[in-house]
Amino acid sequence: MPTISRPLTSEHAPYYSRYIDLVPEGDILQILDVQPKATLSHLSTVDEEKAKFRYAQGKWSIKEVLGHIIDTERVFAFRAFAFSRNDKNPFPGMEQEEYTAGANYDTRPFAGIVDEFLEVRRASVLLFRNFDPGMFFRKGTASGYEFTVRCFPFIIAGHELHHRQVLNDRYLKHV
Repeated sequence: MPTISRPLTSEHAPYYSRYIDLVPEGDILQILDVQPKATLSHLSTVDEEKAKFRYAQGKWSIKEVLGHIIDTERVFAFRAFAFSRNDKNPFPGMEQEEYTAGANYDTRPFAGIVDEFLEVRRASVLLFRNFDPGMFFRKGTASGYEFTVRCFPFIIAGHELHHRQVLNDRYLKHV
């Protein structure tokens, strides 16, 4: 598998630079492969009760933050899959508040959410590992912007890094 180079800013919606810029240099598939261990290390002291913590009224719980990471990864991995197969249908945006509210993460056991996080990441890494090099340069439209497939592994990794920092700064200091 050749190295997947970092996408140019012209290959994605401007908003996603905030995530892509967080990703360190290196093999993105290896980063994706090891990243969950670091995130779960930060959550190692979180039990079922602490996983319900919200740092302010109206904010997501720890369970919901991890669920949001899962939901978002699924959406971006599906976009990568569809665009890699030359699907030219435009995809709508993702309404994160509606996705999170509709998932009922707070009613689920935290350990099950952690397991799902690991399995979704495993599936994403396998998906990307099995693309041939040309697939990473295929394009599609989502949220009204054109994306190349190679953006999505970087967006997934950066999105997790962003929320890991949010968890550290706003949640884990208080539980």
